Parts: sequence; C-alpha cells; structure tokens
Amino acid sequence: MTDAPLFFLVAAEASADGLGARLMRSLKEETGGRVRFAGIGGPAMAAEGLESLVPFGELNIMGIVEIVPHIARVLRRVRETIAAAKAMAPDAVVTIDAPAFSFRVQRKLAGGRSLLVHYVAPTVWAWRPKRAKMIAGFLDHLLCILPFELPYFEKVGLPASFVGHSVVEQDGVAPDGAGFRRRHGLGDAPVLCVLPGSRKGEVKRLLPVFGETVARLVAERPSLRVVVPTVSSVGAEVREAVSAWPGKPITVESIEEKHHAFAASTAALAASGTVNLELAVAGLPFAIGYKVSGLSYLIGRLMVKVPSIVMTNILLKRNVIAEFLQDRCRPELIAAEIGRLLDDPRAREEQKNASAEAAILLGKGGSPPSKRAACVLLDLVARRAG
Repeated sequence: MTDAPLFFLVAAEASADGLGARLMRSLKEETGGRVRFAGIGGPAMAAEGLESLVPFGELNIMGIVEIVPHIARVLRRVRETIAAAKAMAPDAVVTIDAPAFSFRVQRKLAGGRSLLVHYVAPTVWAWRPKRAKMIAGFLDHLLCILPFELPYFEKVGLPASFVGHSVVEQDGVAPDGAGFRRRHGLGDAPVLCVLPGSRKGEVKRLLPVFGETVARLVAERPSLRVVVPTVSSVGAEVREAVSAWPGKPITVESIEEKHHAFAASTAALAASGTVNLELAVAGLPFAIGYKVSGLSYLIGRLMVKVPSIVMTNILLKRNVIAEFLQDRCRPELIAAEIGRLLDDPRAREEQKNASAEAAILLGKGGSPPSKRAACVLLDLVARRAG
C-alpha cells in the first residue's frame, strides 16, 4: 500500500462525518481499496476505517454561545491537527464543511506539499461574500454542492467543481410508504408529515404553532392522520408535545422511518433546514414555518441577502414552496396553505414537478455526489503527482 494515496480528512461536526464516510467509501471503490486515510472524523467515518486523531465529541459543538466554554480546547485541537497533517505530508488534506475549524487548519498548511481541498463551499452567495477571496488565498480546490456556487469562487481565482448535494444520495434506503401505512394502521387516510426541527430552541418555538395548525386542519378533515419524524436530541420534548395533538400522531426517530414516512404522506409542514431538500427530493409537497428570536431575525435581515430561505425556490428562481416566517408563522396562514396541498391534487402535482426539477439541479439522476467528489480528488492528486 506504499503507493496508495494518503488522504487526510477533517470532519469536525456530525453532518461532515456523514459526508466524509460516503467520500471514503467512494474513494475505496474507485481505487479498488488502494487508498489510505488519516485525520479526524466521527462514528460514520470510523465505520469506514478512520482512526480519528482526536475525540470527535470534543469538536461537534453547535452554536456561538455553546462553544465559548470550549474555545481553548478546540483551538488546541486545531494546532494538533495542523501538526499531524504536516508530519504525515499526505497527498491531499480534505476538510469537510465546519469552516470555522476547517479554514484555521487549511490556512496554516498553505505552501506545503499537500493538495488543499475543502468540501462544501461557504455560503458566500447569501452572506459574507468576501470569504471567497479569503479562502482563495490558501485553498487549491473547492468541492461545491450547489450548482450556482462555482462562479463566486472562480472569479477570485479558486478552482472549483460541482459534485452535487448529498441529499440525493440515499445510501440504499428504499422508501416504503405502503409498508409504513400498514405498520401504523393508516389505511387510505390522508397523512400530514410534521417536522418541527432538530434543535431545542426551534422545536420550543415551533411546536405550539404547528400544534395549533394541526388542530385546525384536523377539525376540517377528521380523517387526517399525522406523523412526526424527530431526532433523539429533542425526541422527548417532541413526543410530549404531540401526544396532545389531534390526528392520532405517530412519532418516529430513525432516518429510515423518516423516509418511509415521507413516502406514506400526502403533504408536509416543516421547519427550515436541510430537511426542505430531503422533502423536495422525496417529491413530498410541503410548506415552511419558521421563527427565531427577534434579535436573531433582525441580524439575519441585515446580514443575509437571499430572496427565500427555501433552497428549491433559490434553485428555480421562483416561489414554488410557501414559507411562513417570523410574524407570518401563524396557524391560520399555514393551515390555509397546507389545506390547499391536502385537498388539491393539481397543487400537489405542480409542486412535485418543480421539486423534481430542483432535484436534478442538485445532481439527482447522475453519479452519486460522493463518487463525483472522489473522482475529482483522485484526478487532482494524479495531476499533481504527474
């Protein structure tokens, strides 16, 4: 294996761990296993053979306030990561998302023998556009997950490749809506999928609004059933809240059951986030409801410059998905839109068609994003070696 390329991977948060695991799997497939790995990752990357240099849990910290007590330790881990990468002199250092950690590492490695690549572009199209020029000063290549991102970086001299969004890569999950309906006794009833978020703050703000929305919908449609996919970090709070909802709510936690629930549902109501893309790729019509603190909203309005918070709308450059934000995140407004989707097959079909168009833009139907990313990396390493 001495001639096998060595990839030093850095994944400092849970979502990056998933991307890193898929990338490792694809690199092994493309090289027939003749590839080596080192670096930092979580349980998903460990399952693919990575021995993380530092405990992953020390880095997987979300939120500005939450990270403050851990700053000294995180910065120490940054220094240790830089030292390890320099000592190993890998063919490529690939940092994955988590820009606060990743860019601190890459900046200090600039000028060495290793190829420096970052996977998941910072959202310069939404805020802080000057970051494009900043990272062009030390990165060799950028792997982008959205099709419109490349020009922002290429115009400042940073080569970039669009590889596709991981949301179109389902890791072999075959959604079974009919089976889900049988297991939960749903019969032919219309089903509303409700997704109130994955963080404690957002579920606390959204559950009362979503609950009243459900009550309005069920009052007008007594046969309506409700399914609520959640995650373990907020599962207890969600289960307690939805137990008082009408519609005989069913709560599920696993990723597989979530996708089965999508396939079994008629329409969905969701918080903002990556789940919006999951719903679009699944072809499930939905609307967005979202609220943040008043201060966060004001800061966001000043800093973030996007026409919509829904990626489908951004990709298609038109409003396909209704969004009810802040003061408009009210049960009577949301219920009217969800009711329209539940009752009107033509409205559902129009949104499904638009979502299918967006999914293609994200890479659905082509090679899996992880395979595209692996091929780009292997080509870059081969060209540098040659």
